[in-house]
Amino acid sequence: MHTPSATQPRLTRAMTLLLALTCGIAVATVYIAQPLLESMARDLGVGQQRIGWVVGATQAGYALGLLLIVPLGDLIDRKRLIVGQLWVSALALMAVGMAWDWAVLLMALALVGLMAVMVQVMVAHAATLATPAQQGQAVGTVTSGVVLGILLARLVSGFVADMAGWRVVYFAAAGVLMLMACLLWRGMPGARPAAQRLGYLALTGSLWALFKEDPALRRRGLYGLLIFAAFSVLWSAMVLPLSASPLALSHTQIGLIGLAGVAGAVAASRAGRLADQGRGERTTGFALAVLTVSWLPTAFVEHSLLAFLVGVVLLDFAVQAVHVTNQSLLLAGRSAQASRLIGAYMCCYSLGSGLGAVLATWVYARWGWAAVCGLGAGISATALGCWLGARTGSAAMAALPARDQNL
Repeated sequence: MHTPSATQPRLTRAMTLLLALTCGIAVATVYIAQPLLESMARDLGVGQQRIGWVVGATQAGYALGLLLIVPLGDLIDRKRLIVGQLWVSALALMAVGMAWDWAVLLMALALVGLMAVMVQVMVAHAATLATPAQQGQAVGTVTSGVVLGILLARLVSGFVADMAGWRVVYFAAAGVLMLMACLLWRGMPGARPAAQRLGYLALTGSLWALFKEDPALRRRGLYGLLIFAAFSVLWSAMVLPLSASPLALSHTQIGLIGLAGVAGAVAASRAGRLADQGRGERTTGFALAVLTVSWLPTAFVEHSLLAFLVGVVLLDFAVQAVHVTNQSLLLAGRSAQASRLIGAYMCCYSLGSGLGAVLATWVYARWGWAAVCGLGAGISATALGCWLGARTGSAAMAALPARDQNL
């Protein structure tokens, strides 16, 4: 196994970019199905009311992977774990491309989602390989790849499907993952975790112990839950007003709006550097304030598409800034627990995303887009209020004499 020498940087710029690229491709496998649902339903003879299970099966596998696979990064060599997941994911993608049976398709997609949590293992690995001074920047750069992967997945898969059919999308994705597995195996340093005496069941069960014992994880997990609930409120419901009169945008035009989220990739990289400089708390507060304000221009979608785009840019910028700051502060100096910390935190992310999607569509059906924006603003303001409350509490504790703090 390749081990960096004492004089050689453990995490070079080239390797950071390679990890970011791999993360983008890996996370894209979760989202490439969204533009293909109609074609898949028609090809397999499945009613449209059932095709939503394609997304559901993938997300269910992803959620399970956060609990069962990500913690393994604290138990075994992360390099072997990442490369192994890449190969299994490639095989699962090939199975999707060859599936002619509905049940087989869903099982293969669940496996795709299960393996896609390699993204979180790679974030933890990058943070572990980085020096303390570059840890936040490394997390930010890798997360930028995740953001770009999510944004480009829908566009690329739709284009390839138009040219060659939906099955080719999955075969192509499998081939790219195999290539990335070979590159990472040859060039990525390994990092065997510190000796662990925990068995696998105790390791996965320790996720809940981390929540109980770690106030930073509880606080950052709460921020993650709320910001991704707000994020999901926008992205789950925005297609409804955009496709309706007076805008009546096509699916392609709506998909292009997702490119506004490139701001999130910029925020991710910058937020990591600020966390390295000790400005993580200030970055969090500023970004949560921007997130709350972003819902004002977003509410004017029926009157000004430009105002709506400004709101989308502000929201995505703020969410990714908080997300990277959360991970950077959680992982700082705790490489032995990196995978479990990321897994526990991302469980909060998944819960927030699911709640936001369910609430957004229900609110829109009852009260319309203005109410959806009110919901998003309320969630965002709650996150900002939690941050202000935590800062006030910390300041009050710091002002107490040491003997009173120990009471």
